[in-house]
Amino acid sequence: MYIINPDKYLQPSYRISPFKTIDISYNNELPHSNIIDVYFNKRFKTRKYYYCYNGRKAINVALAHFNLNAEDIVSILTSSGNLYISSCVTKEIEQFCGWSRKIEEKTKVILVNHEFGYPYKDLEELKKYGLPIIEDCAHTFFSVDNKNTIGQIGDFVIYSFPKMFPIQIGGLLVINNSVKLNEPEQLAPEALQYIKNILSHYIVIKDKIIHARLLIYKLLKSKLANIGLLERFELTDGIVPGVYIFRVNDKSIDLAELKINLYAHGIQCSVFYGENSFFIPCHQNLNENDIEYFVNVLKSYLQLKSKF
Repeated sequence: MYIINPDKYLQPSYRISPFKTIDISYNNELPHSNIIDVYFNKRFKTRKYYYCYNGRKAINVALAHFNLNAEDIVSILTSSGNLYISSCVTKEIEQFCGWSRKIEEKTKVILVNHEFGYPYKDLEELKKYGLPIIEDCAHTFFSVDNKNTIGQIGDFVIYSFPKMFPIQIGGLLVINNSVKLNEPEQLAPEALQYIKNILSHYIVIKDKIIHARLLIYKLLKSKLANIGLLERFELTDGIVPGVYIFRVNDKSIDLAELKINLYAHGIQCSVFYGENSFFIPCHQNLNENDIEYFVNVLKSYLQLKSKF
């Protein structure tokens, strides 16, 4: 049995991130380890990388490098090409200049958002513009594309650890060898070691994390299809999803209201703005009962709306 319309002070907490309250204690007990640096040194080879407080700070450091002024434009391109873009990205850009969803005359930087684990296609084609590129891989830590270009083309590459690991802070800024960047402000030693301890613990089981995410995705796909909610992006080989995105074909459903309803049941979510789609958590720390809860909440809302 799953409780529908719970007391507002007794909601569960399902985040897009795999972080749970119990991880505060668990993470605090993890041993001192720098294994994650060995992993990053092997992954990024000669490229430099810097730990940041979060992904937003990494974007800020990258943008600050280009000496942008208010009239300049950062052009944001996404995997889907639709209008959705997180305000976490646009607010950072707005501290420096304007932004657009297309290449313009005043474009000084291209920011490529590999949405929710799904790579932007034809990344190499963007080199023809002769503009610097920032790759936003916040949700795309483990995903790979056919040409192995994701995270390889950008002058800067951004990662956000809480999107993939059960941690509350942490981002990474990876820098192309051709970029000459003054070393950014470093994290406090305690915070840096805390991040390294957690990532070191989980990176050795990365294959299990990937496998678990794919299983949860397939379970969501199957269960939600039974109530008429079909996947928005096809899950192809190499993709490790950051969320589960589904289409809502019934145009009478108010997606903003659906978002309020799911939050009232403790489920972090959002509208995939620009089209009739929606996304919910999909990570390694969910199980079949959690998925059944998601389905029951969604089914209850859809049934309620079908009565009117």
